[in-house]
Amino acid sequence: MKRYFKGKQILITGGTGSIGSEIVRQLLKYKPKTIRIYSRDEYKQYMMRQEMKKYRNLRYLIGDVRDKERLMMAMENIDIVYHTAAIKHVPIAEYNPFETVKTNVIGTQNVVDCALAQGVKLFIGISTDKAAEPVNVMGATKLLGEKIITSAMFYKGSKKTIFSSVRFGNVLGSRGSVIPLFINQIKKGGPVTVTDPEMTRFFITIPNAVQLIFKATKLTSGGEVFILKMPVIKLGDLVDVLIKYCAPQFGFKSKDIKVKIINPRPGEKHFELLLTEIESQFAVETTDMYIILPHPEFKVSLKQGNLKLYNTKKLQMREYSSRGIPLNKNQIMRLIKQLKIL
Repeated sequence: MKRYFKGKQILITGGTGSIGSEIVRQLLKYKPKTIRIYSRDEYKQYMMRQEMKKYRNLRYLIGDVRDKERLMMAMENIDIVYHTAAIKHVPIAEYNPFETVKTNVIGTQNVVDCALAQGVKLFIGISTDKAAEPVNVMGATKLLGEKIITSAMFYKGSKKTIFSSVRFGNVLGSRGSVIPLFINQIKKGGPVTVTDPEMTRFFITIPNAVQLIFKATKLTSGGEVFILKMPVIKLGDLVDVLIKYCAPQFGFKSKDIKVKIINPRPGEKHFELLLTEIESQFAVETTDMYIILPHPEFKVSLKQGNLKLYNTKKLQMREYSSRGIPLNKNQIMRLIKQLKIL
């Protein structure tokens, strides 16, 4: 990856978030000239400064993706943009729909417009499995964000910017995700609240999510959506493993921690999709990912040489759903231990 990043100037929107900050950490290994960390949270920027104070090539910019004028200034002389800023929590988006539109839709359009205006070479947007056949506000706005990013390839004219998106499932251990919630409930002696033990989700670790983003950086020709093949976990199994792993560390026996079944939150699905049946018609796969190509109707001029290097083949499956075979409890335990969450 060094040849992609060494000497480059990179902007990360939402750069203090779980994914954004990990992108920063991993980019630093490749010696970019400058990384601009663009976010609206002053406290998170302060904490990140303390963690990374030895690095001289980091720039901390307070700003919101809703503020196009500020974005335009932040993007001067930038080579690569990673757009991670979003309202991502499903229930919060349900109760604040237009605020979510302002950030996830209008904010994405602002970042795209500024990237074109400033001559950025590469733009990678971060999306979610909720964008596949969305049933909630967050998913609908993230799907629109994907469409805005792909559509930029169609109307950019003579501009050279390459646009693509990365779509993945729930990020294990990220802020506001279920694992920190469950651990906190176990720490207090329970109960652990689960909407439905049979509910399944795609999960990915933060480092693996960033590796997918970097792989998309290498592979993209423009307009694609990259999807990592990732494990499925049943929520009931995840809770059982966390109780077994965490309860003794907080002075409890596993049997002391009760599980309470609650109703699904607003906008929640029982299963998740990462790739829909319609999208599968225009998708290819490699050993570790699926790649949705732009619809042929748009006649995007794609140089598929990069994809051919990774032995892509036409996708045979109709959809990619979390109805698949989930990890067993031993596999989940190994994954939890790898996370070093305590």
